[in-house]
Amino acid sequence: MTTENKQDRKIPLEQHDQLEYAQKRILQKKRLYRHFVFFLVGAVFLVILNKVLKYGEAYDWYLWGILLWLFLLLLHTVNVFILHPFMGQEWERSQRERLVQKQRQRISELQKEMEADFPLATKPKKKT
Repeated sequence: MTTENKQDRKIPLEQHDQLEYAQKRILQKKRLYRHFVFFLVGAVFLVILNKVLKYGEAYDWYLWGILLWLFLLLLHTVNVFILHPFMGQEWERSQRERLVQKQRQRISELQKEMEADFPLATKPKKKT
């Protein structure tokens, strides 16, 4: 019974691509939120290490650590919410098609060069 149900629920290719894309986006956002939580915990740890435990208390170095980490978190956020949608699936597809077209053109140019440099005296006949 279970195999029949699985066969009846085949997903069209286009919908499968959409589901894959959605799963990738969910994973990206999940990692960003996890990064944010680590940032908060890490910032508190740096403050405690510098101020409470008095490690390197002569200088407030925790500020630089937090600022650097905040900058990296902002880069991650920009990547997830701005750059990725801009350079998403459609952009990747168009780039892939453009590169494949370039490769095909280059291959045909090389074939023409080879045929011009090394012409075949007679073309092999097809056996019937």
